[in-house]
Amino acid sequence: MSDCGCDKAKAELEEYLHNELCKEDAADVREHMANCVSCTEEHRVGLVLTEAVRRACKETAPEDLRTQVLASLRGMQSQH
Repeated sequence: MSDCGCDKAKAELEEYLHNELCKEDAADVREHMANCVSCTEEHRVGLVLTEAVRRACKETAPEDLRTQVLASLRGMQSQH
């Protein structure tokens, strides 16, 4: 393993957050973040955003709102 540097760590951060890197690349990013405050902060922001999106995706719109939106979309489609 070797320190991959800020550019590589930040470029691969999204994949790292979602466990999509191979073991070696993930280890390089992890090693770099252990010694880099800037990349560690980027990682923390990414974790917060990922969790916020995950929570938001679990919520559903009320049925009456869904009905209104679909009716509005159908109305727009019929005009074109």
